Amino acid sequence: MSSRIAVFPGSFDPITKGHFDIISRALPIFDKIIIAVGHNAAKSYMFDLEKRLALIQHVFSDEPRISVESYHGLTVDFCEQKGAQFILRGLRNPADFEFEKAIAQTNRQLNTSIETVFLLTAARYAYISSSIVRDVYRHGGDYRDLVPSGVDLDK
Repeated sequence: MSSRIAVFPGSFDPITKGHFDIISRALPIFDKIIIAVGHNAAKSYMFDLEKRLALIQHVFSDEPRISVESYHGLTVDFCEQKGAQFILRGLRNPADFEFEKAIAQTNRQLNTSIETVFLLTAARYAYISSSIVRDVYRHGGDYRDLVPSGVDLDK
């Protein structure tokens, strides 16, 4: 029997409680989850790649079924390289669904052997986005209730 491997792609600039919720709830579904920190040339990041990777690795340091990697290029190509059959995505609201549906359909066109799996973000975290966390942080606000325990953006 082959392993059920999922890739959870994103920029994670920074990781939020919403991301943590999706990943934690996906663990019973998959044998392994690869948190894939992608590079999007259209985005400028507040936190460099090394910091984003380190924060995620710290959050999931006690979970051997989760690995954290960076990648460039198409997510489906990364999935194929890693032997992943699934792309995991979280949905916070209807706008997310419309955006993610288009990406999932494109990915399906590019590689029919990789399925996208959507999980709804828990309602208590649905308002949280990395953009909101960055804005709170940038203006000196207390961001700690928006990110997983142990995430220190000042280190």
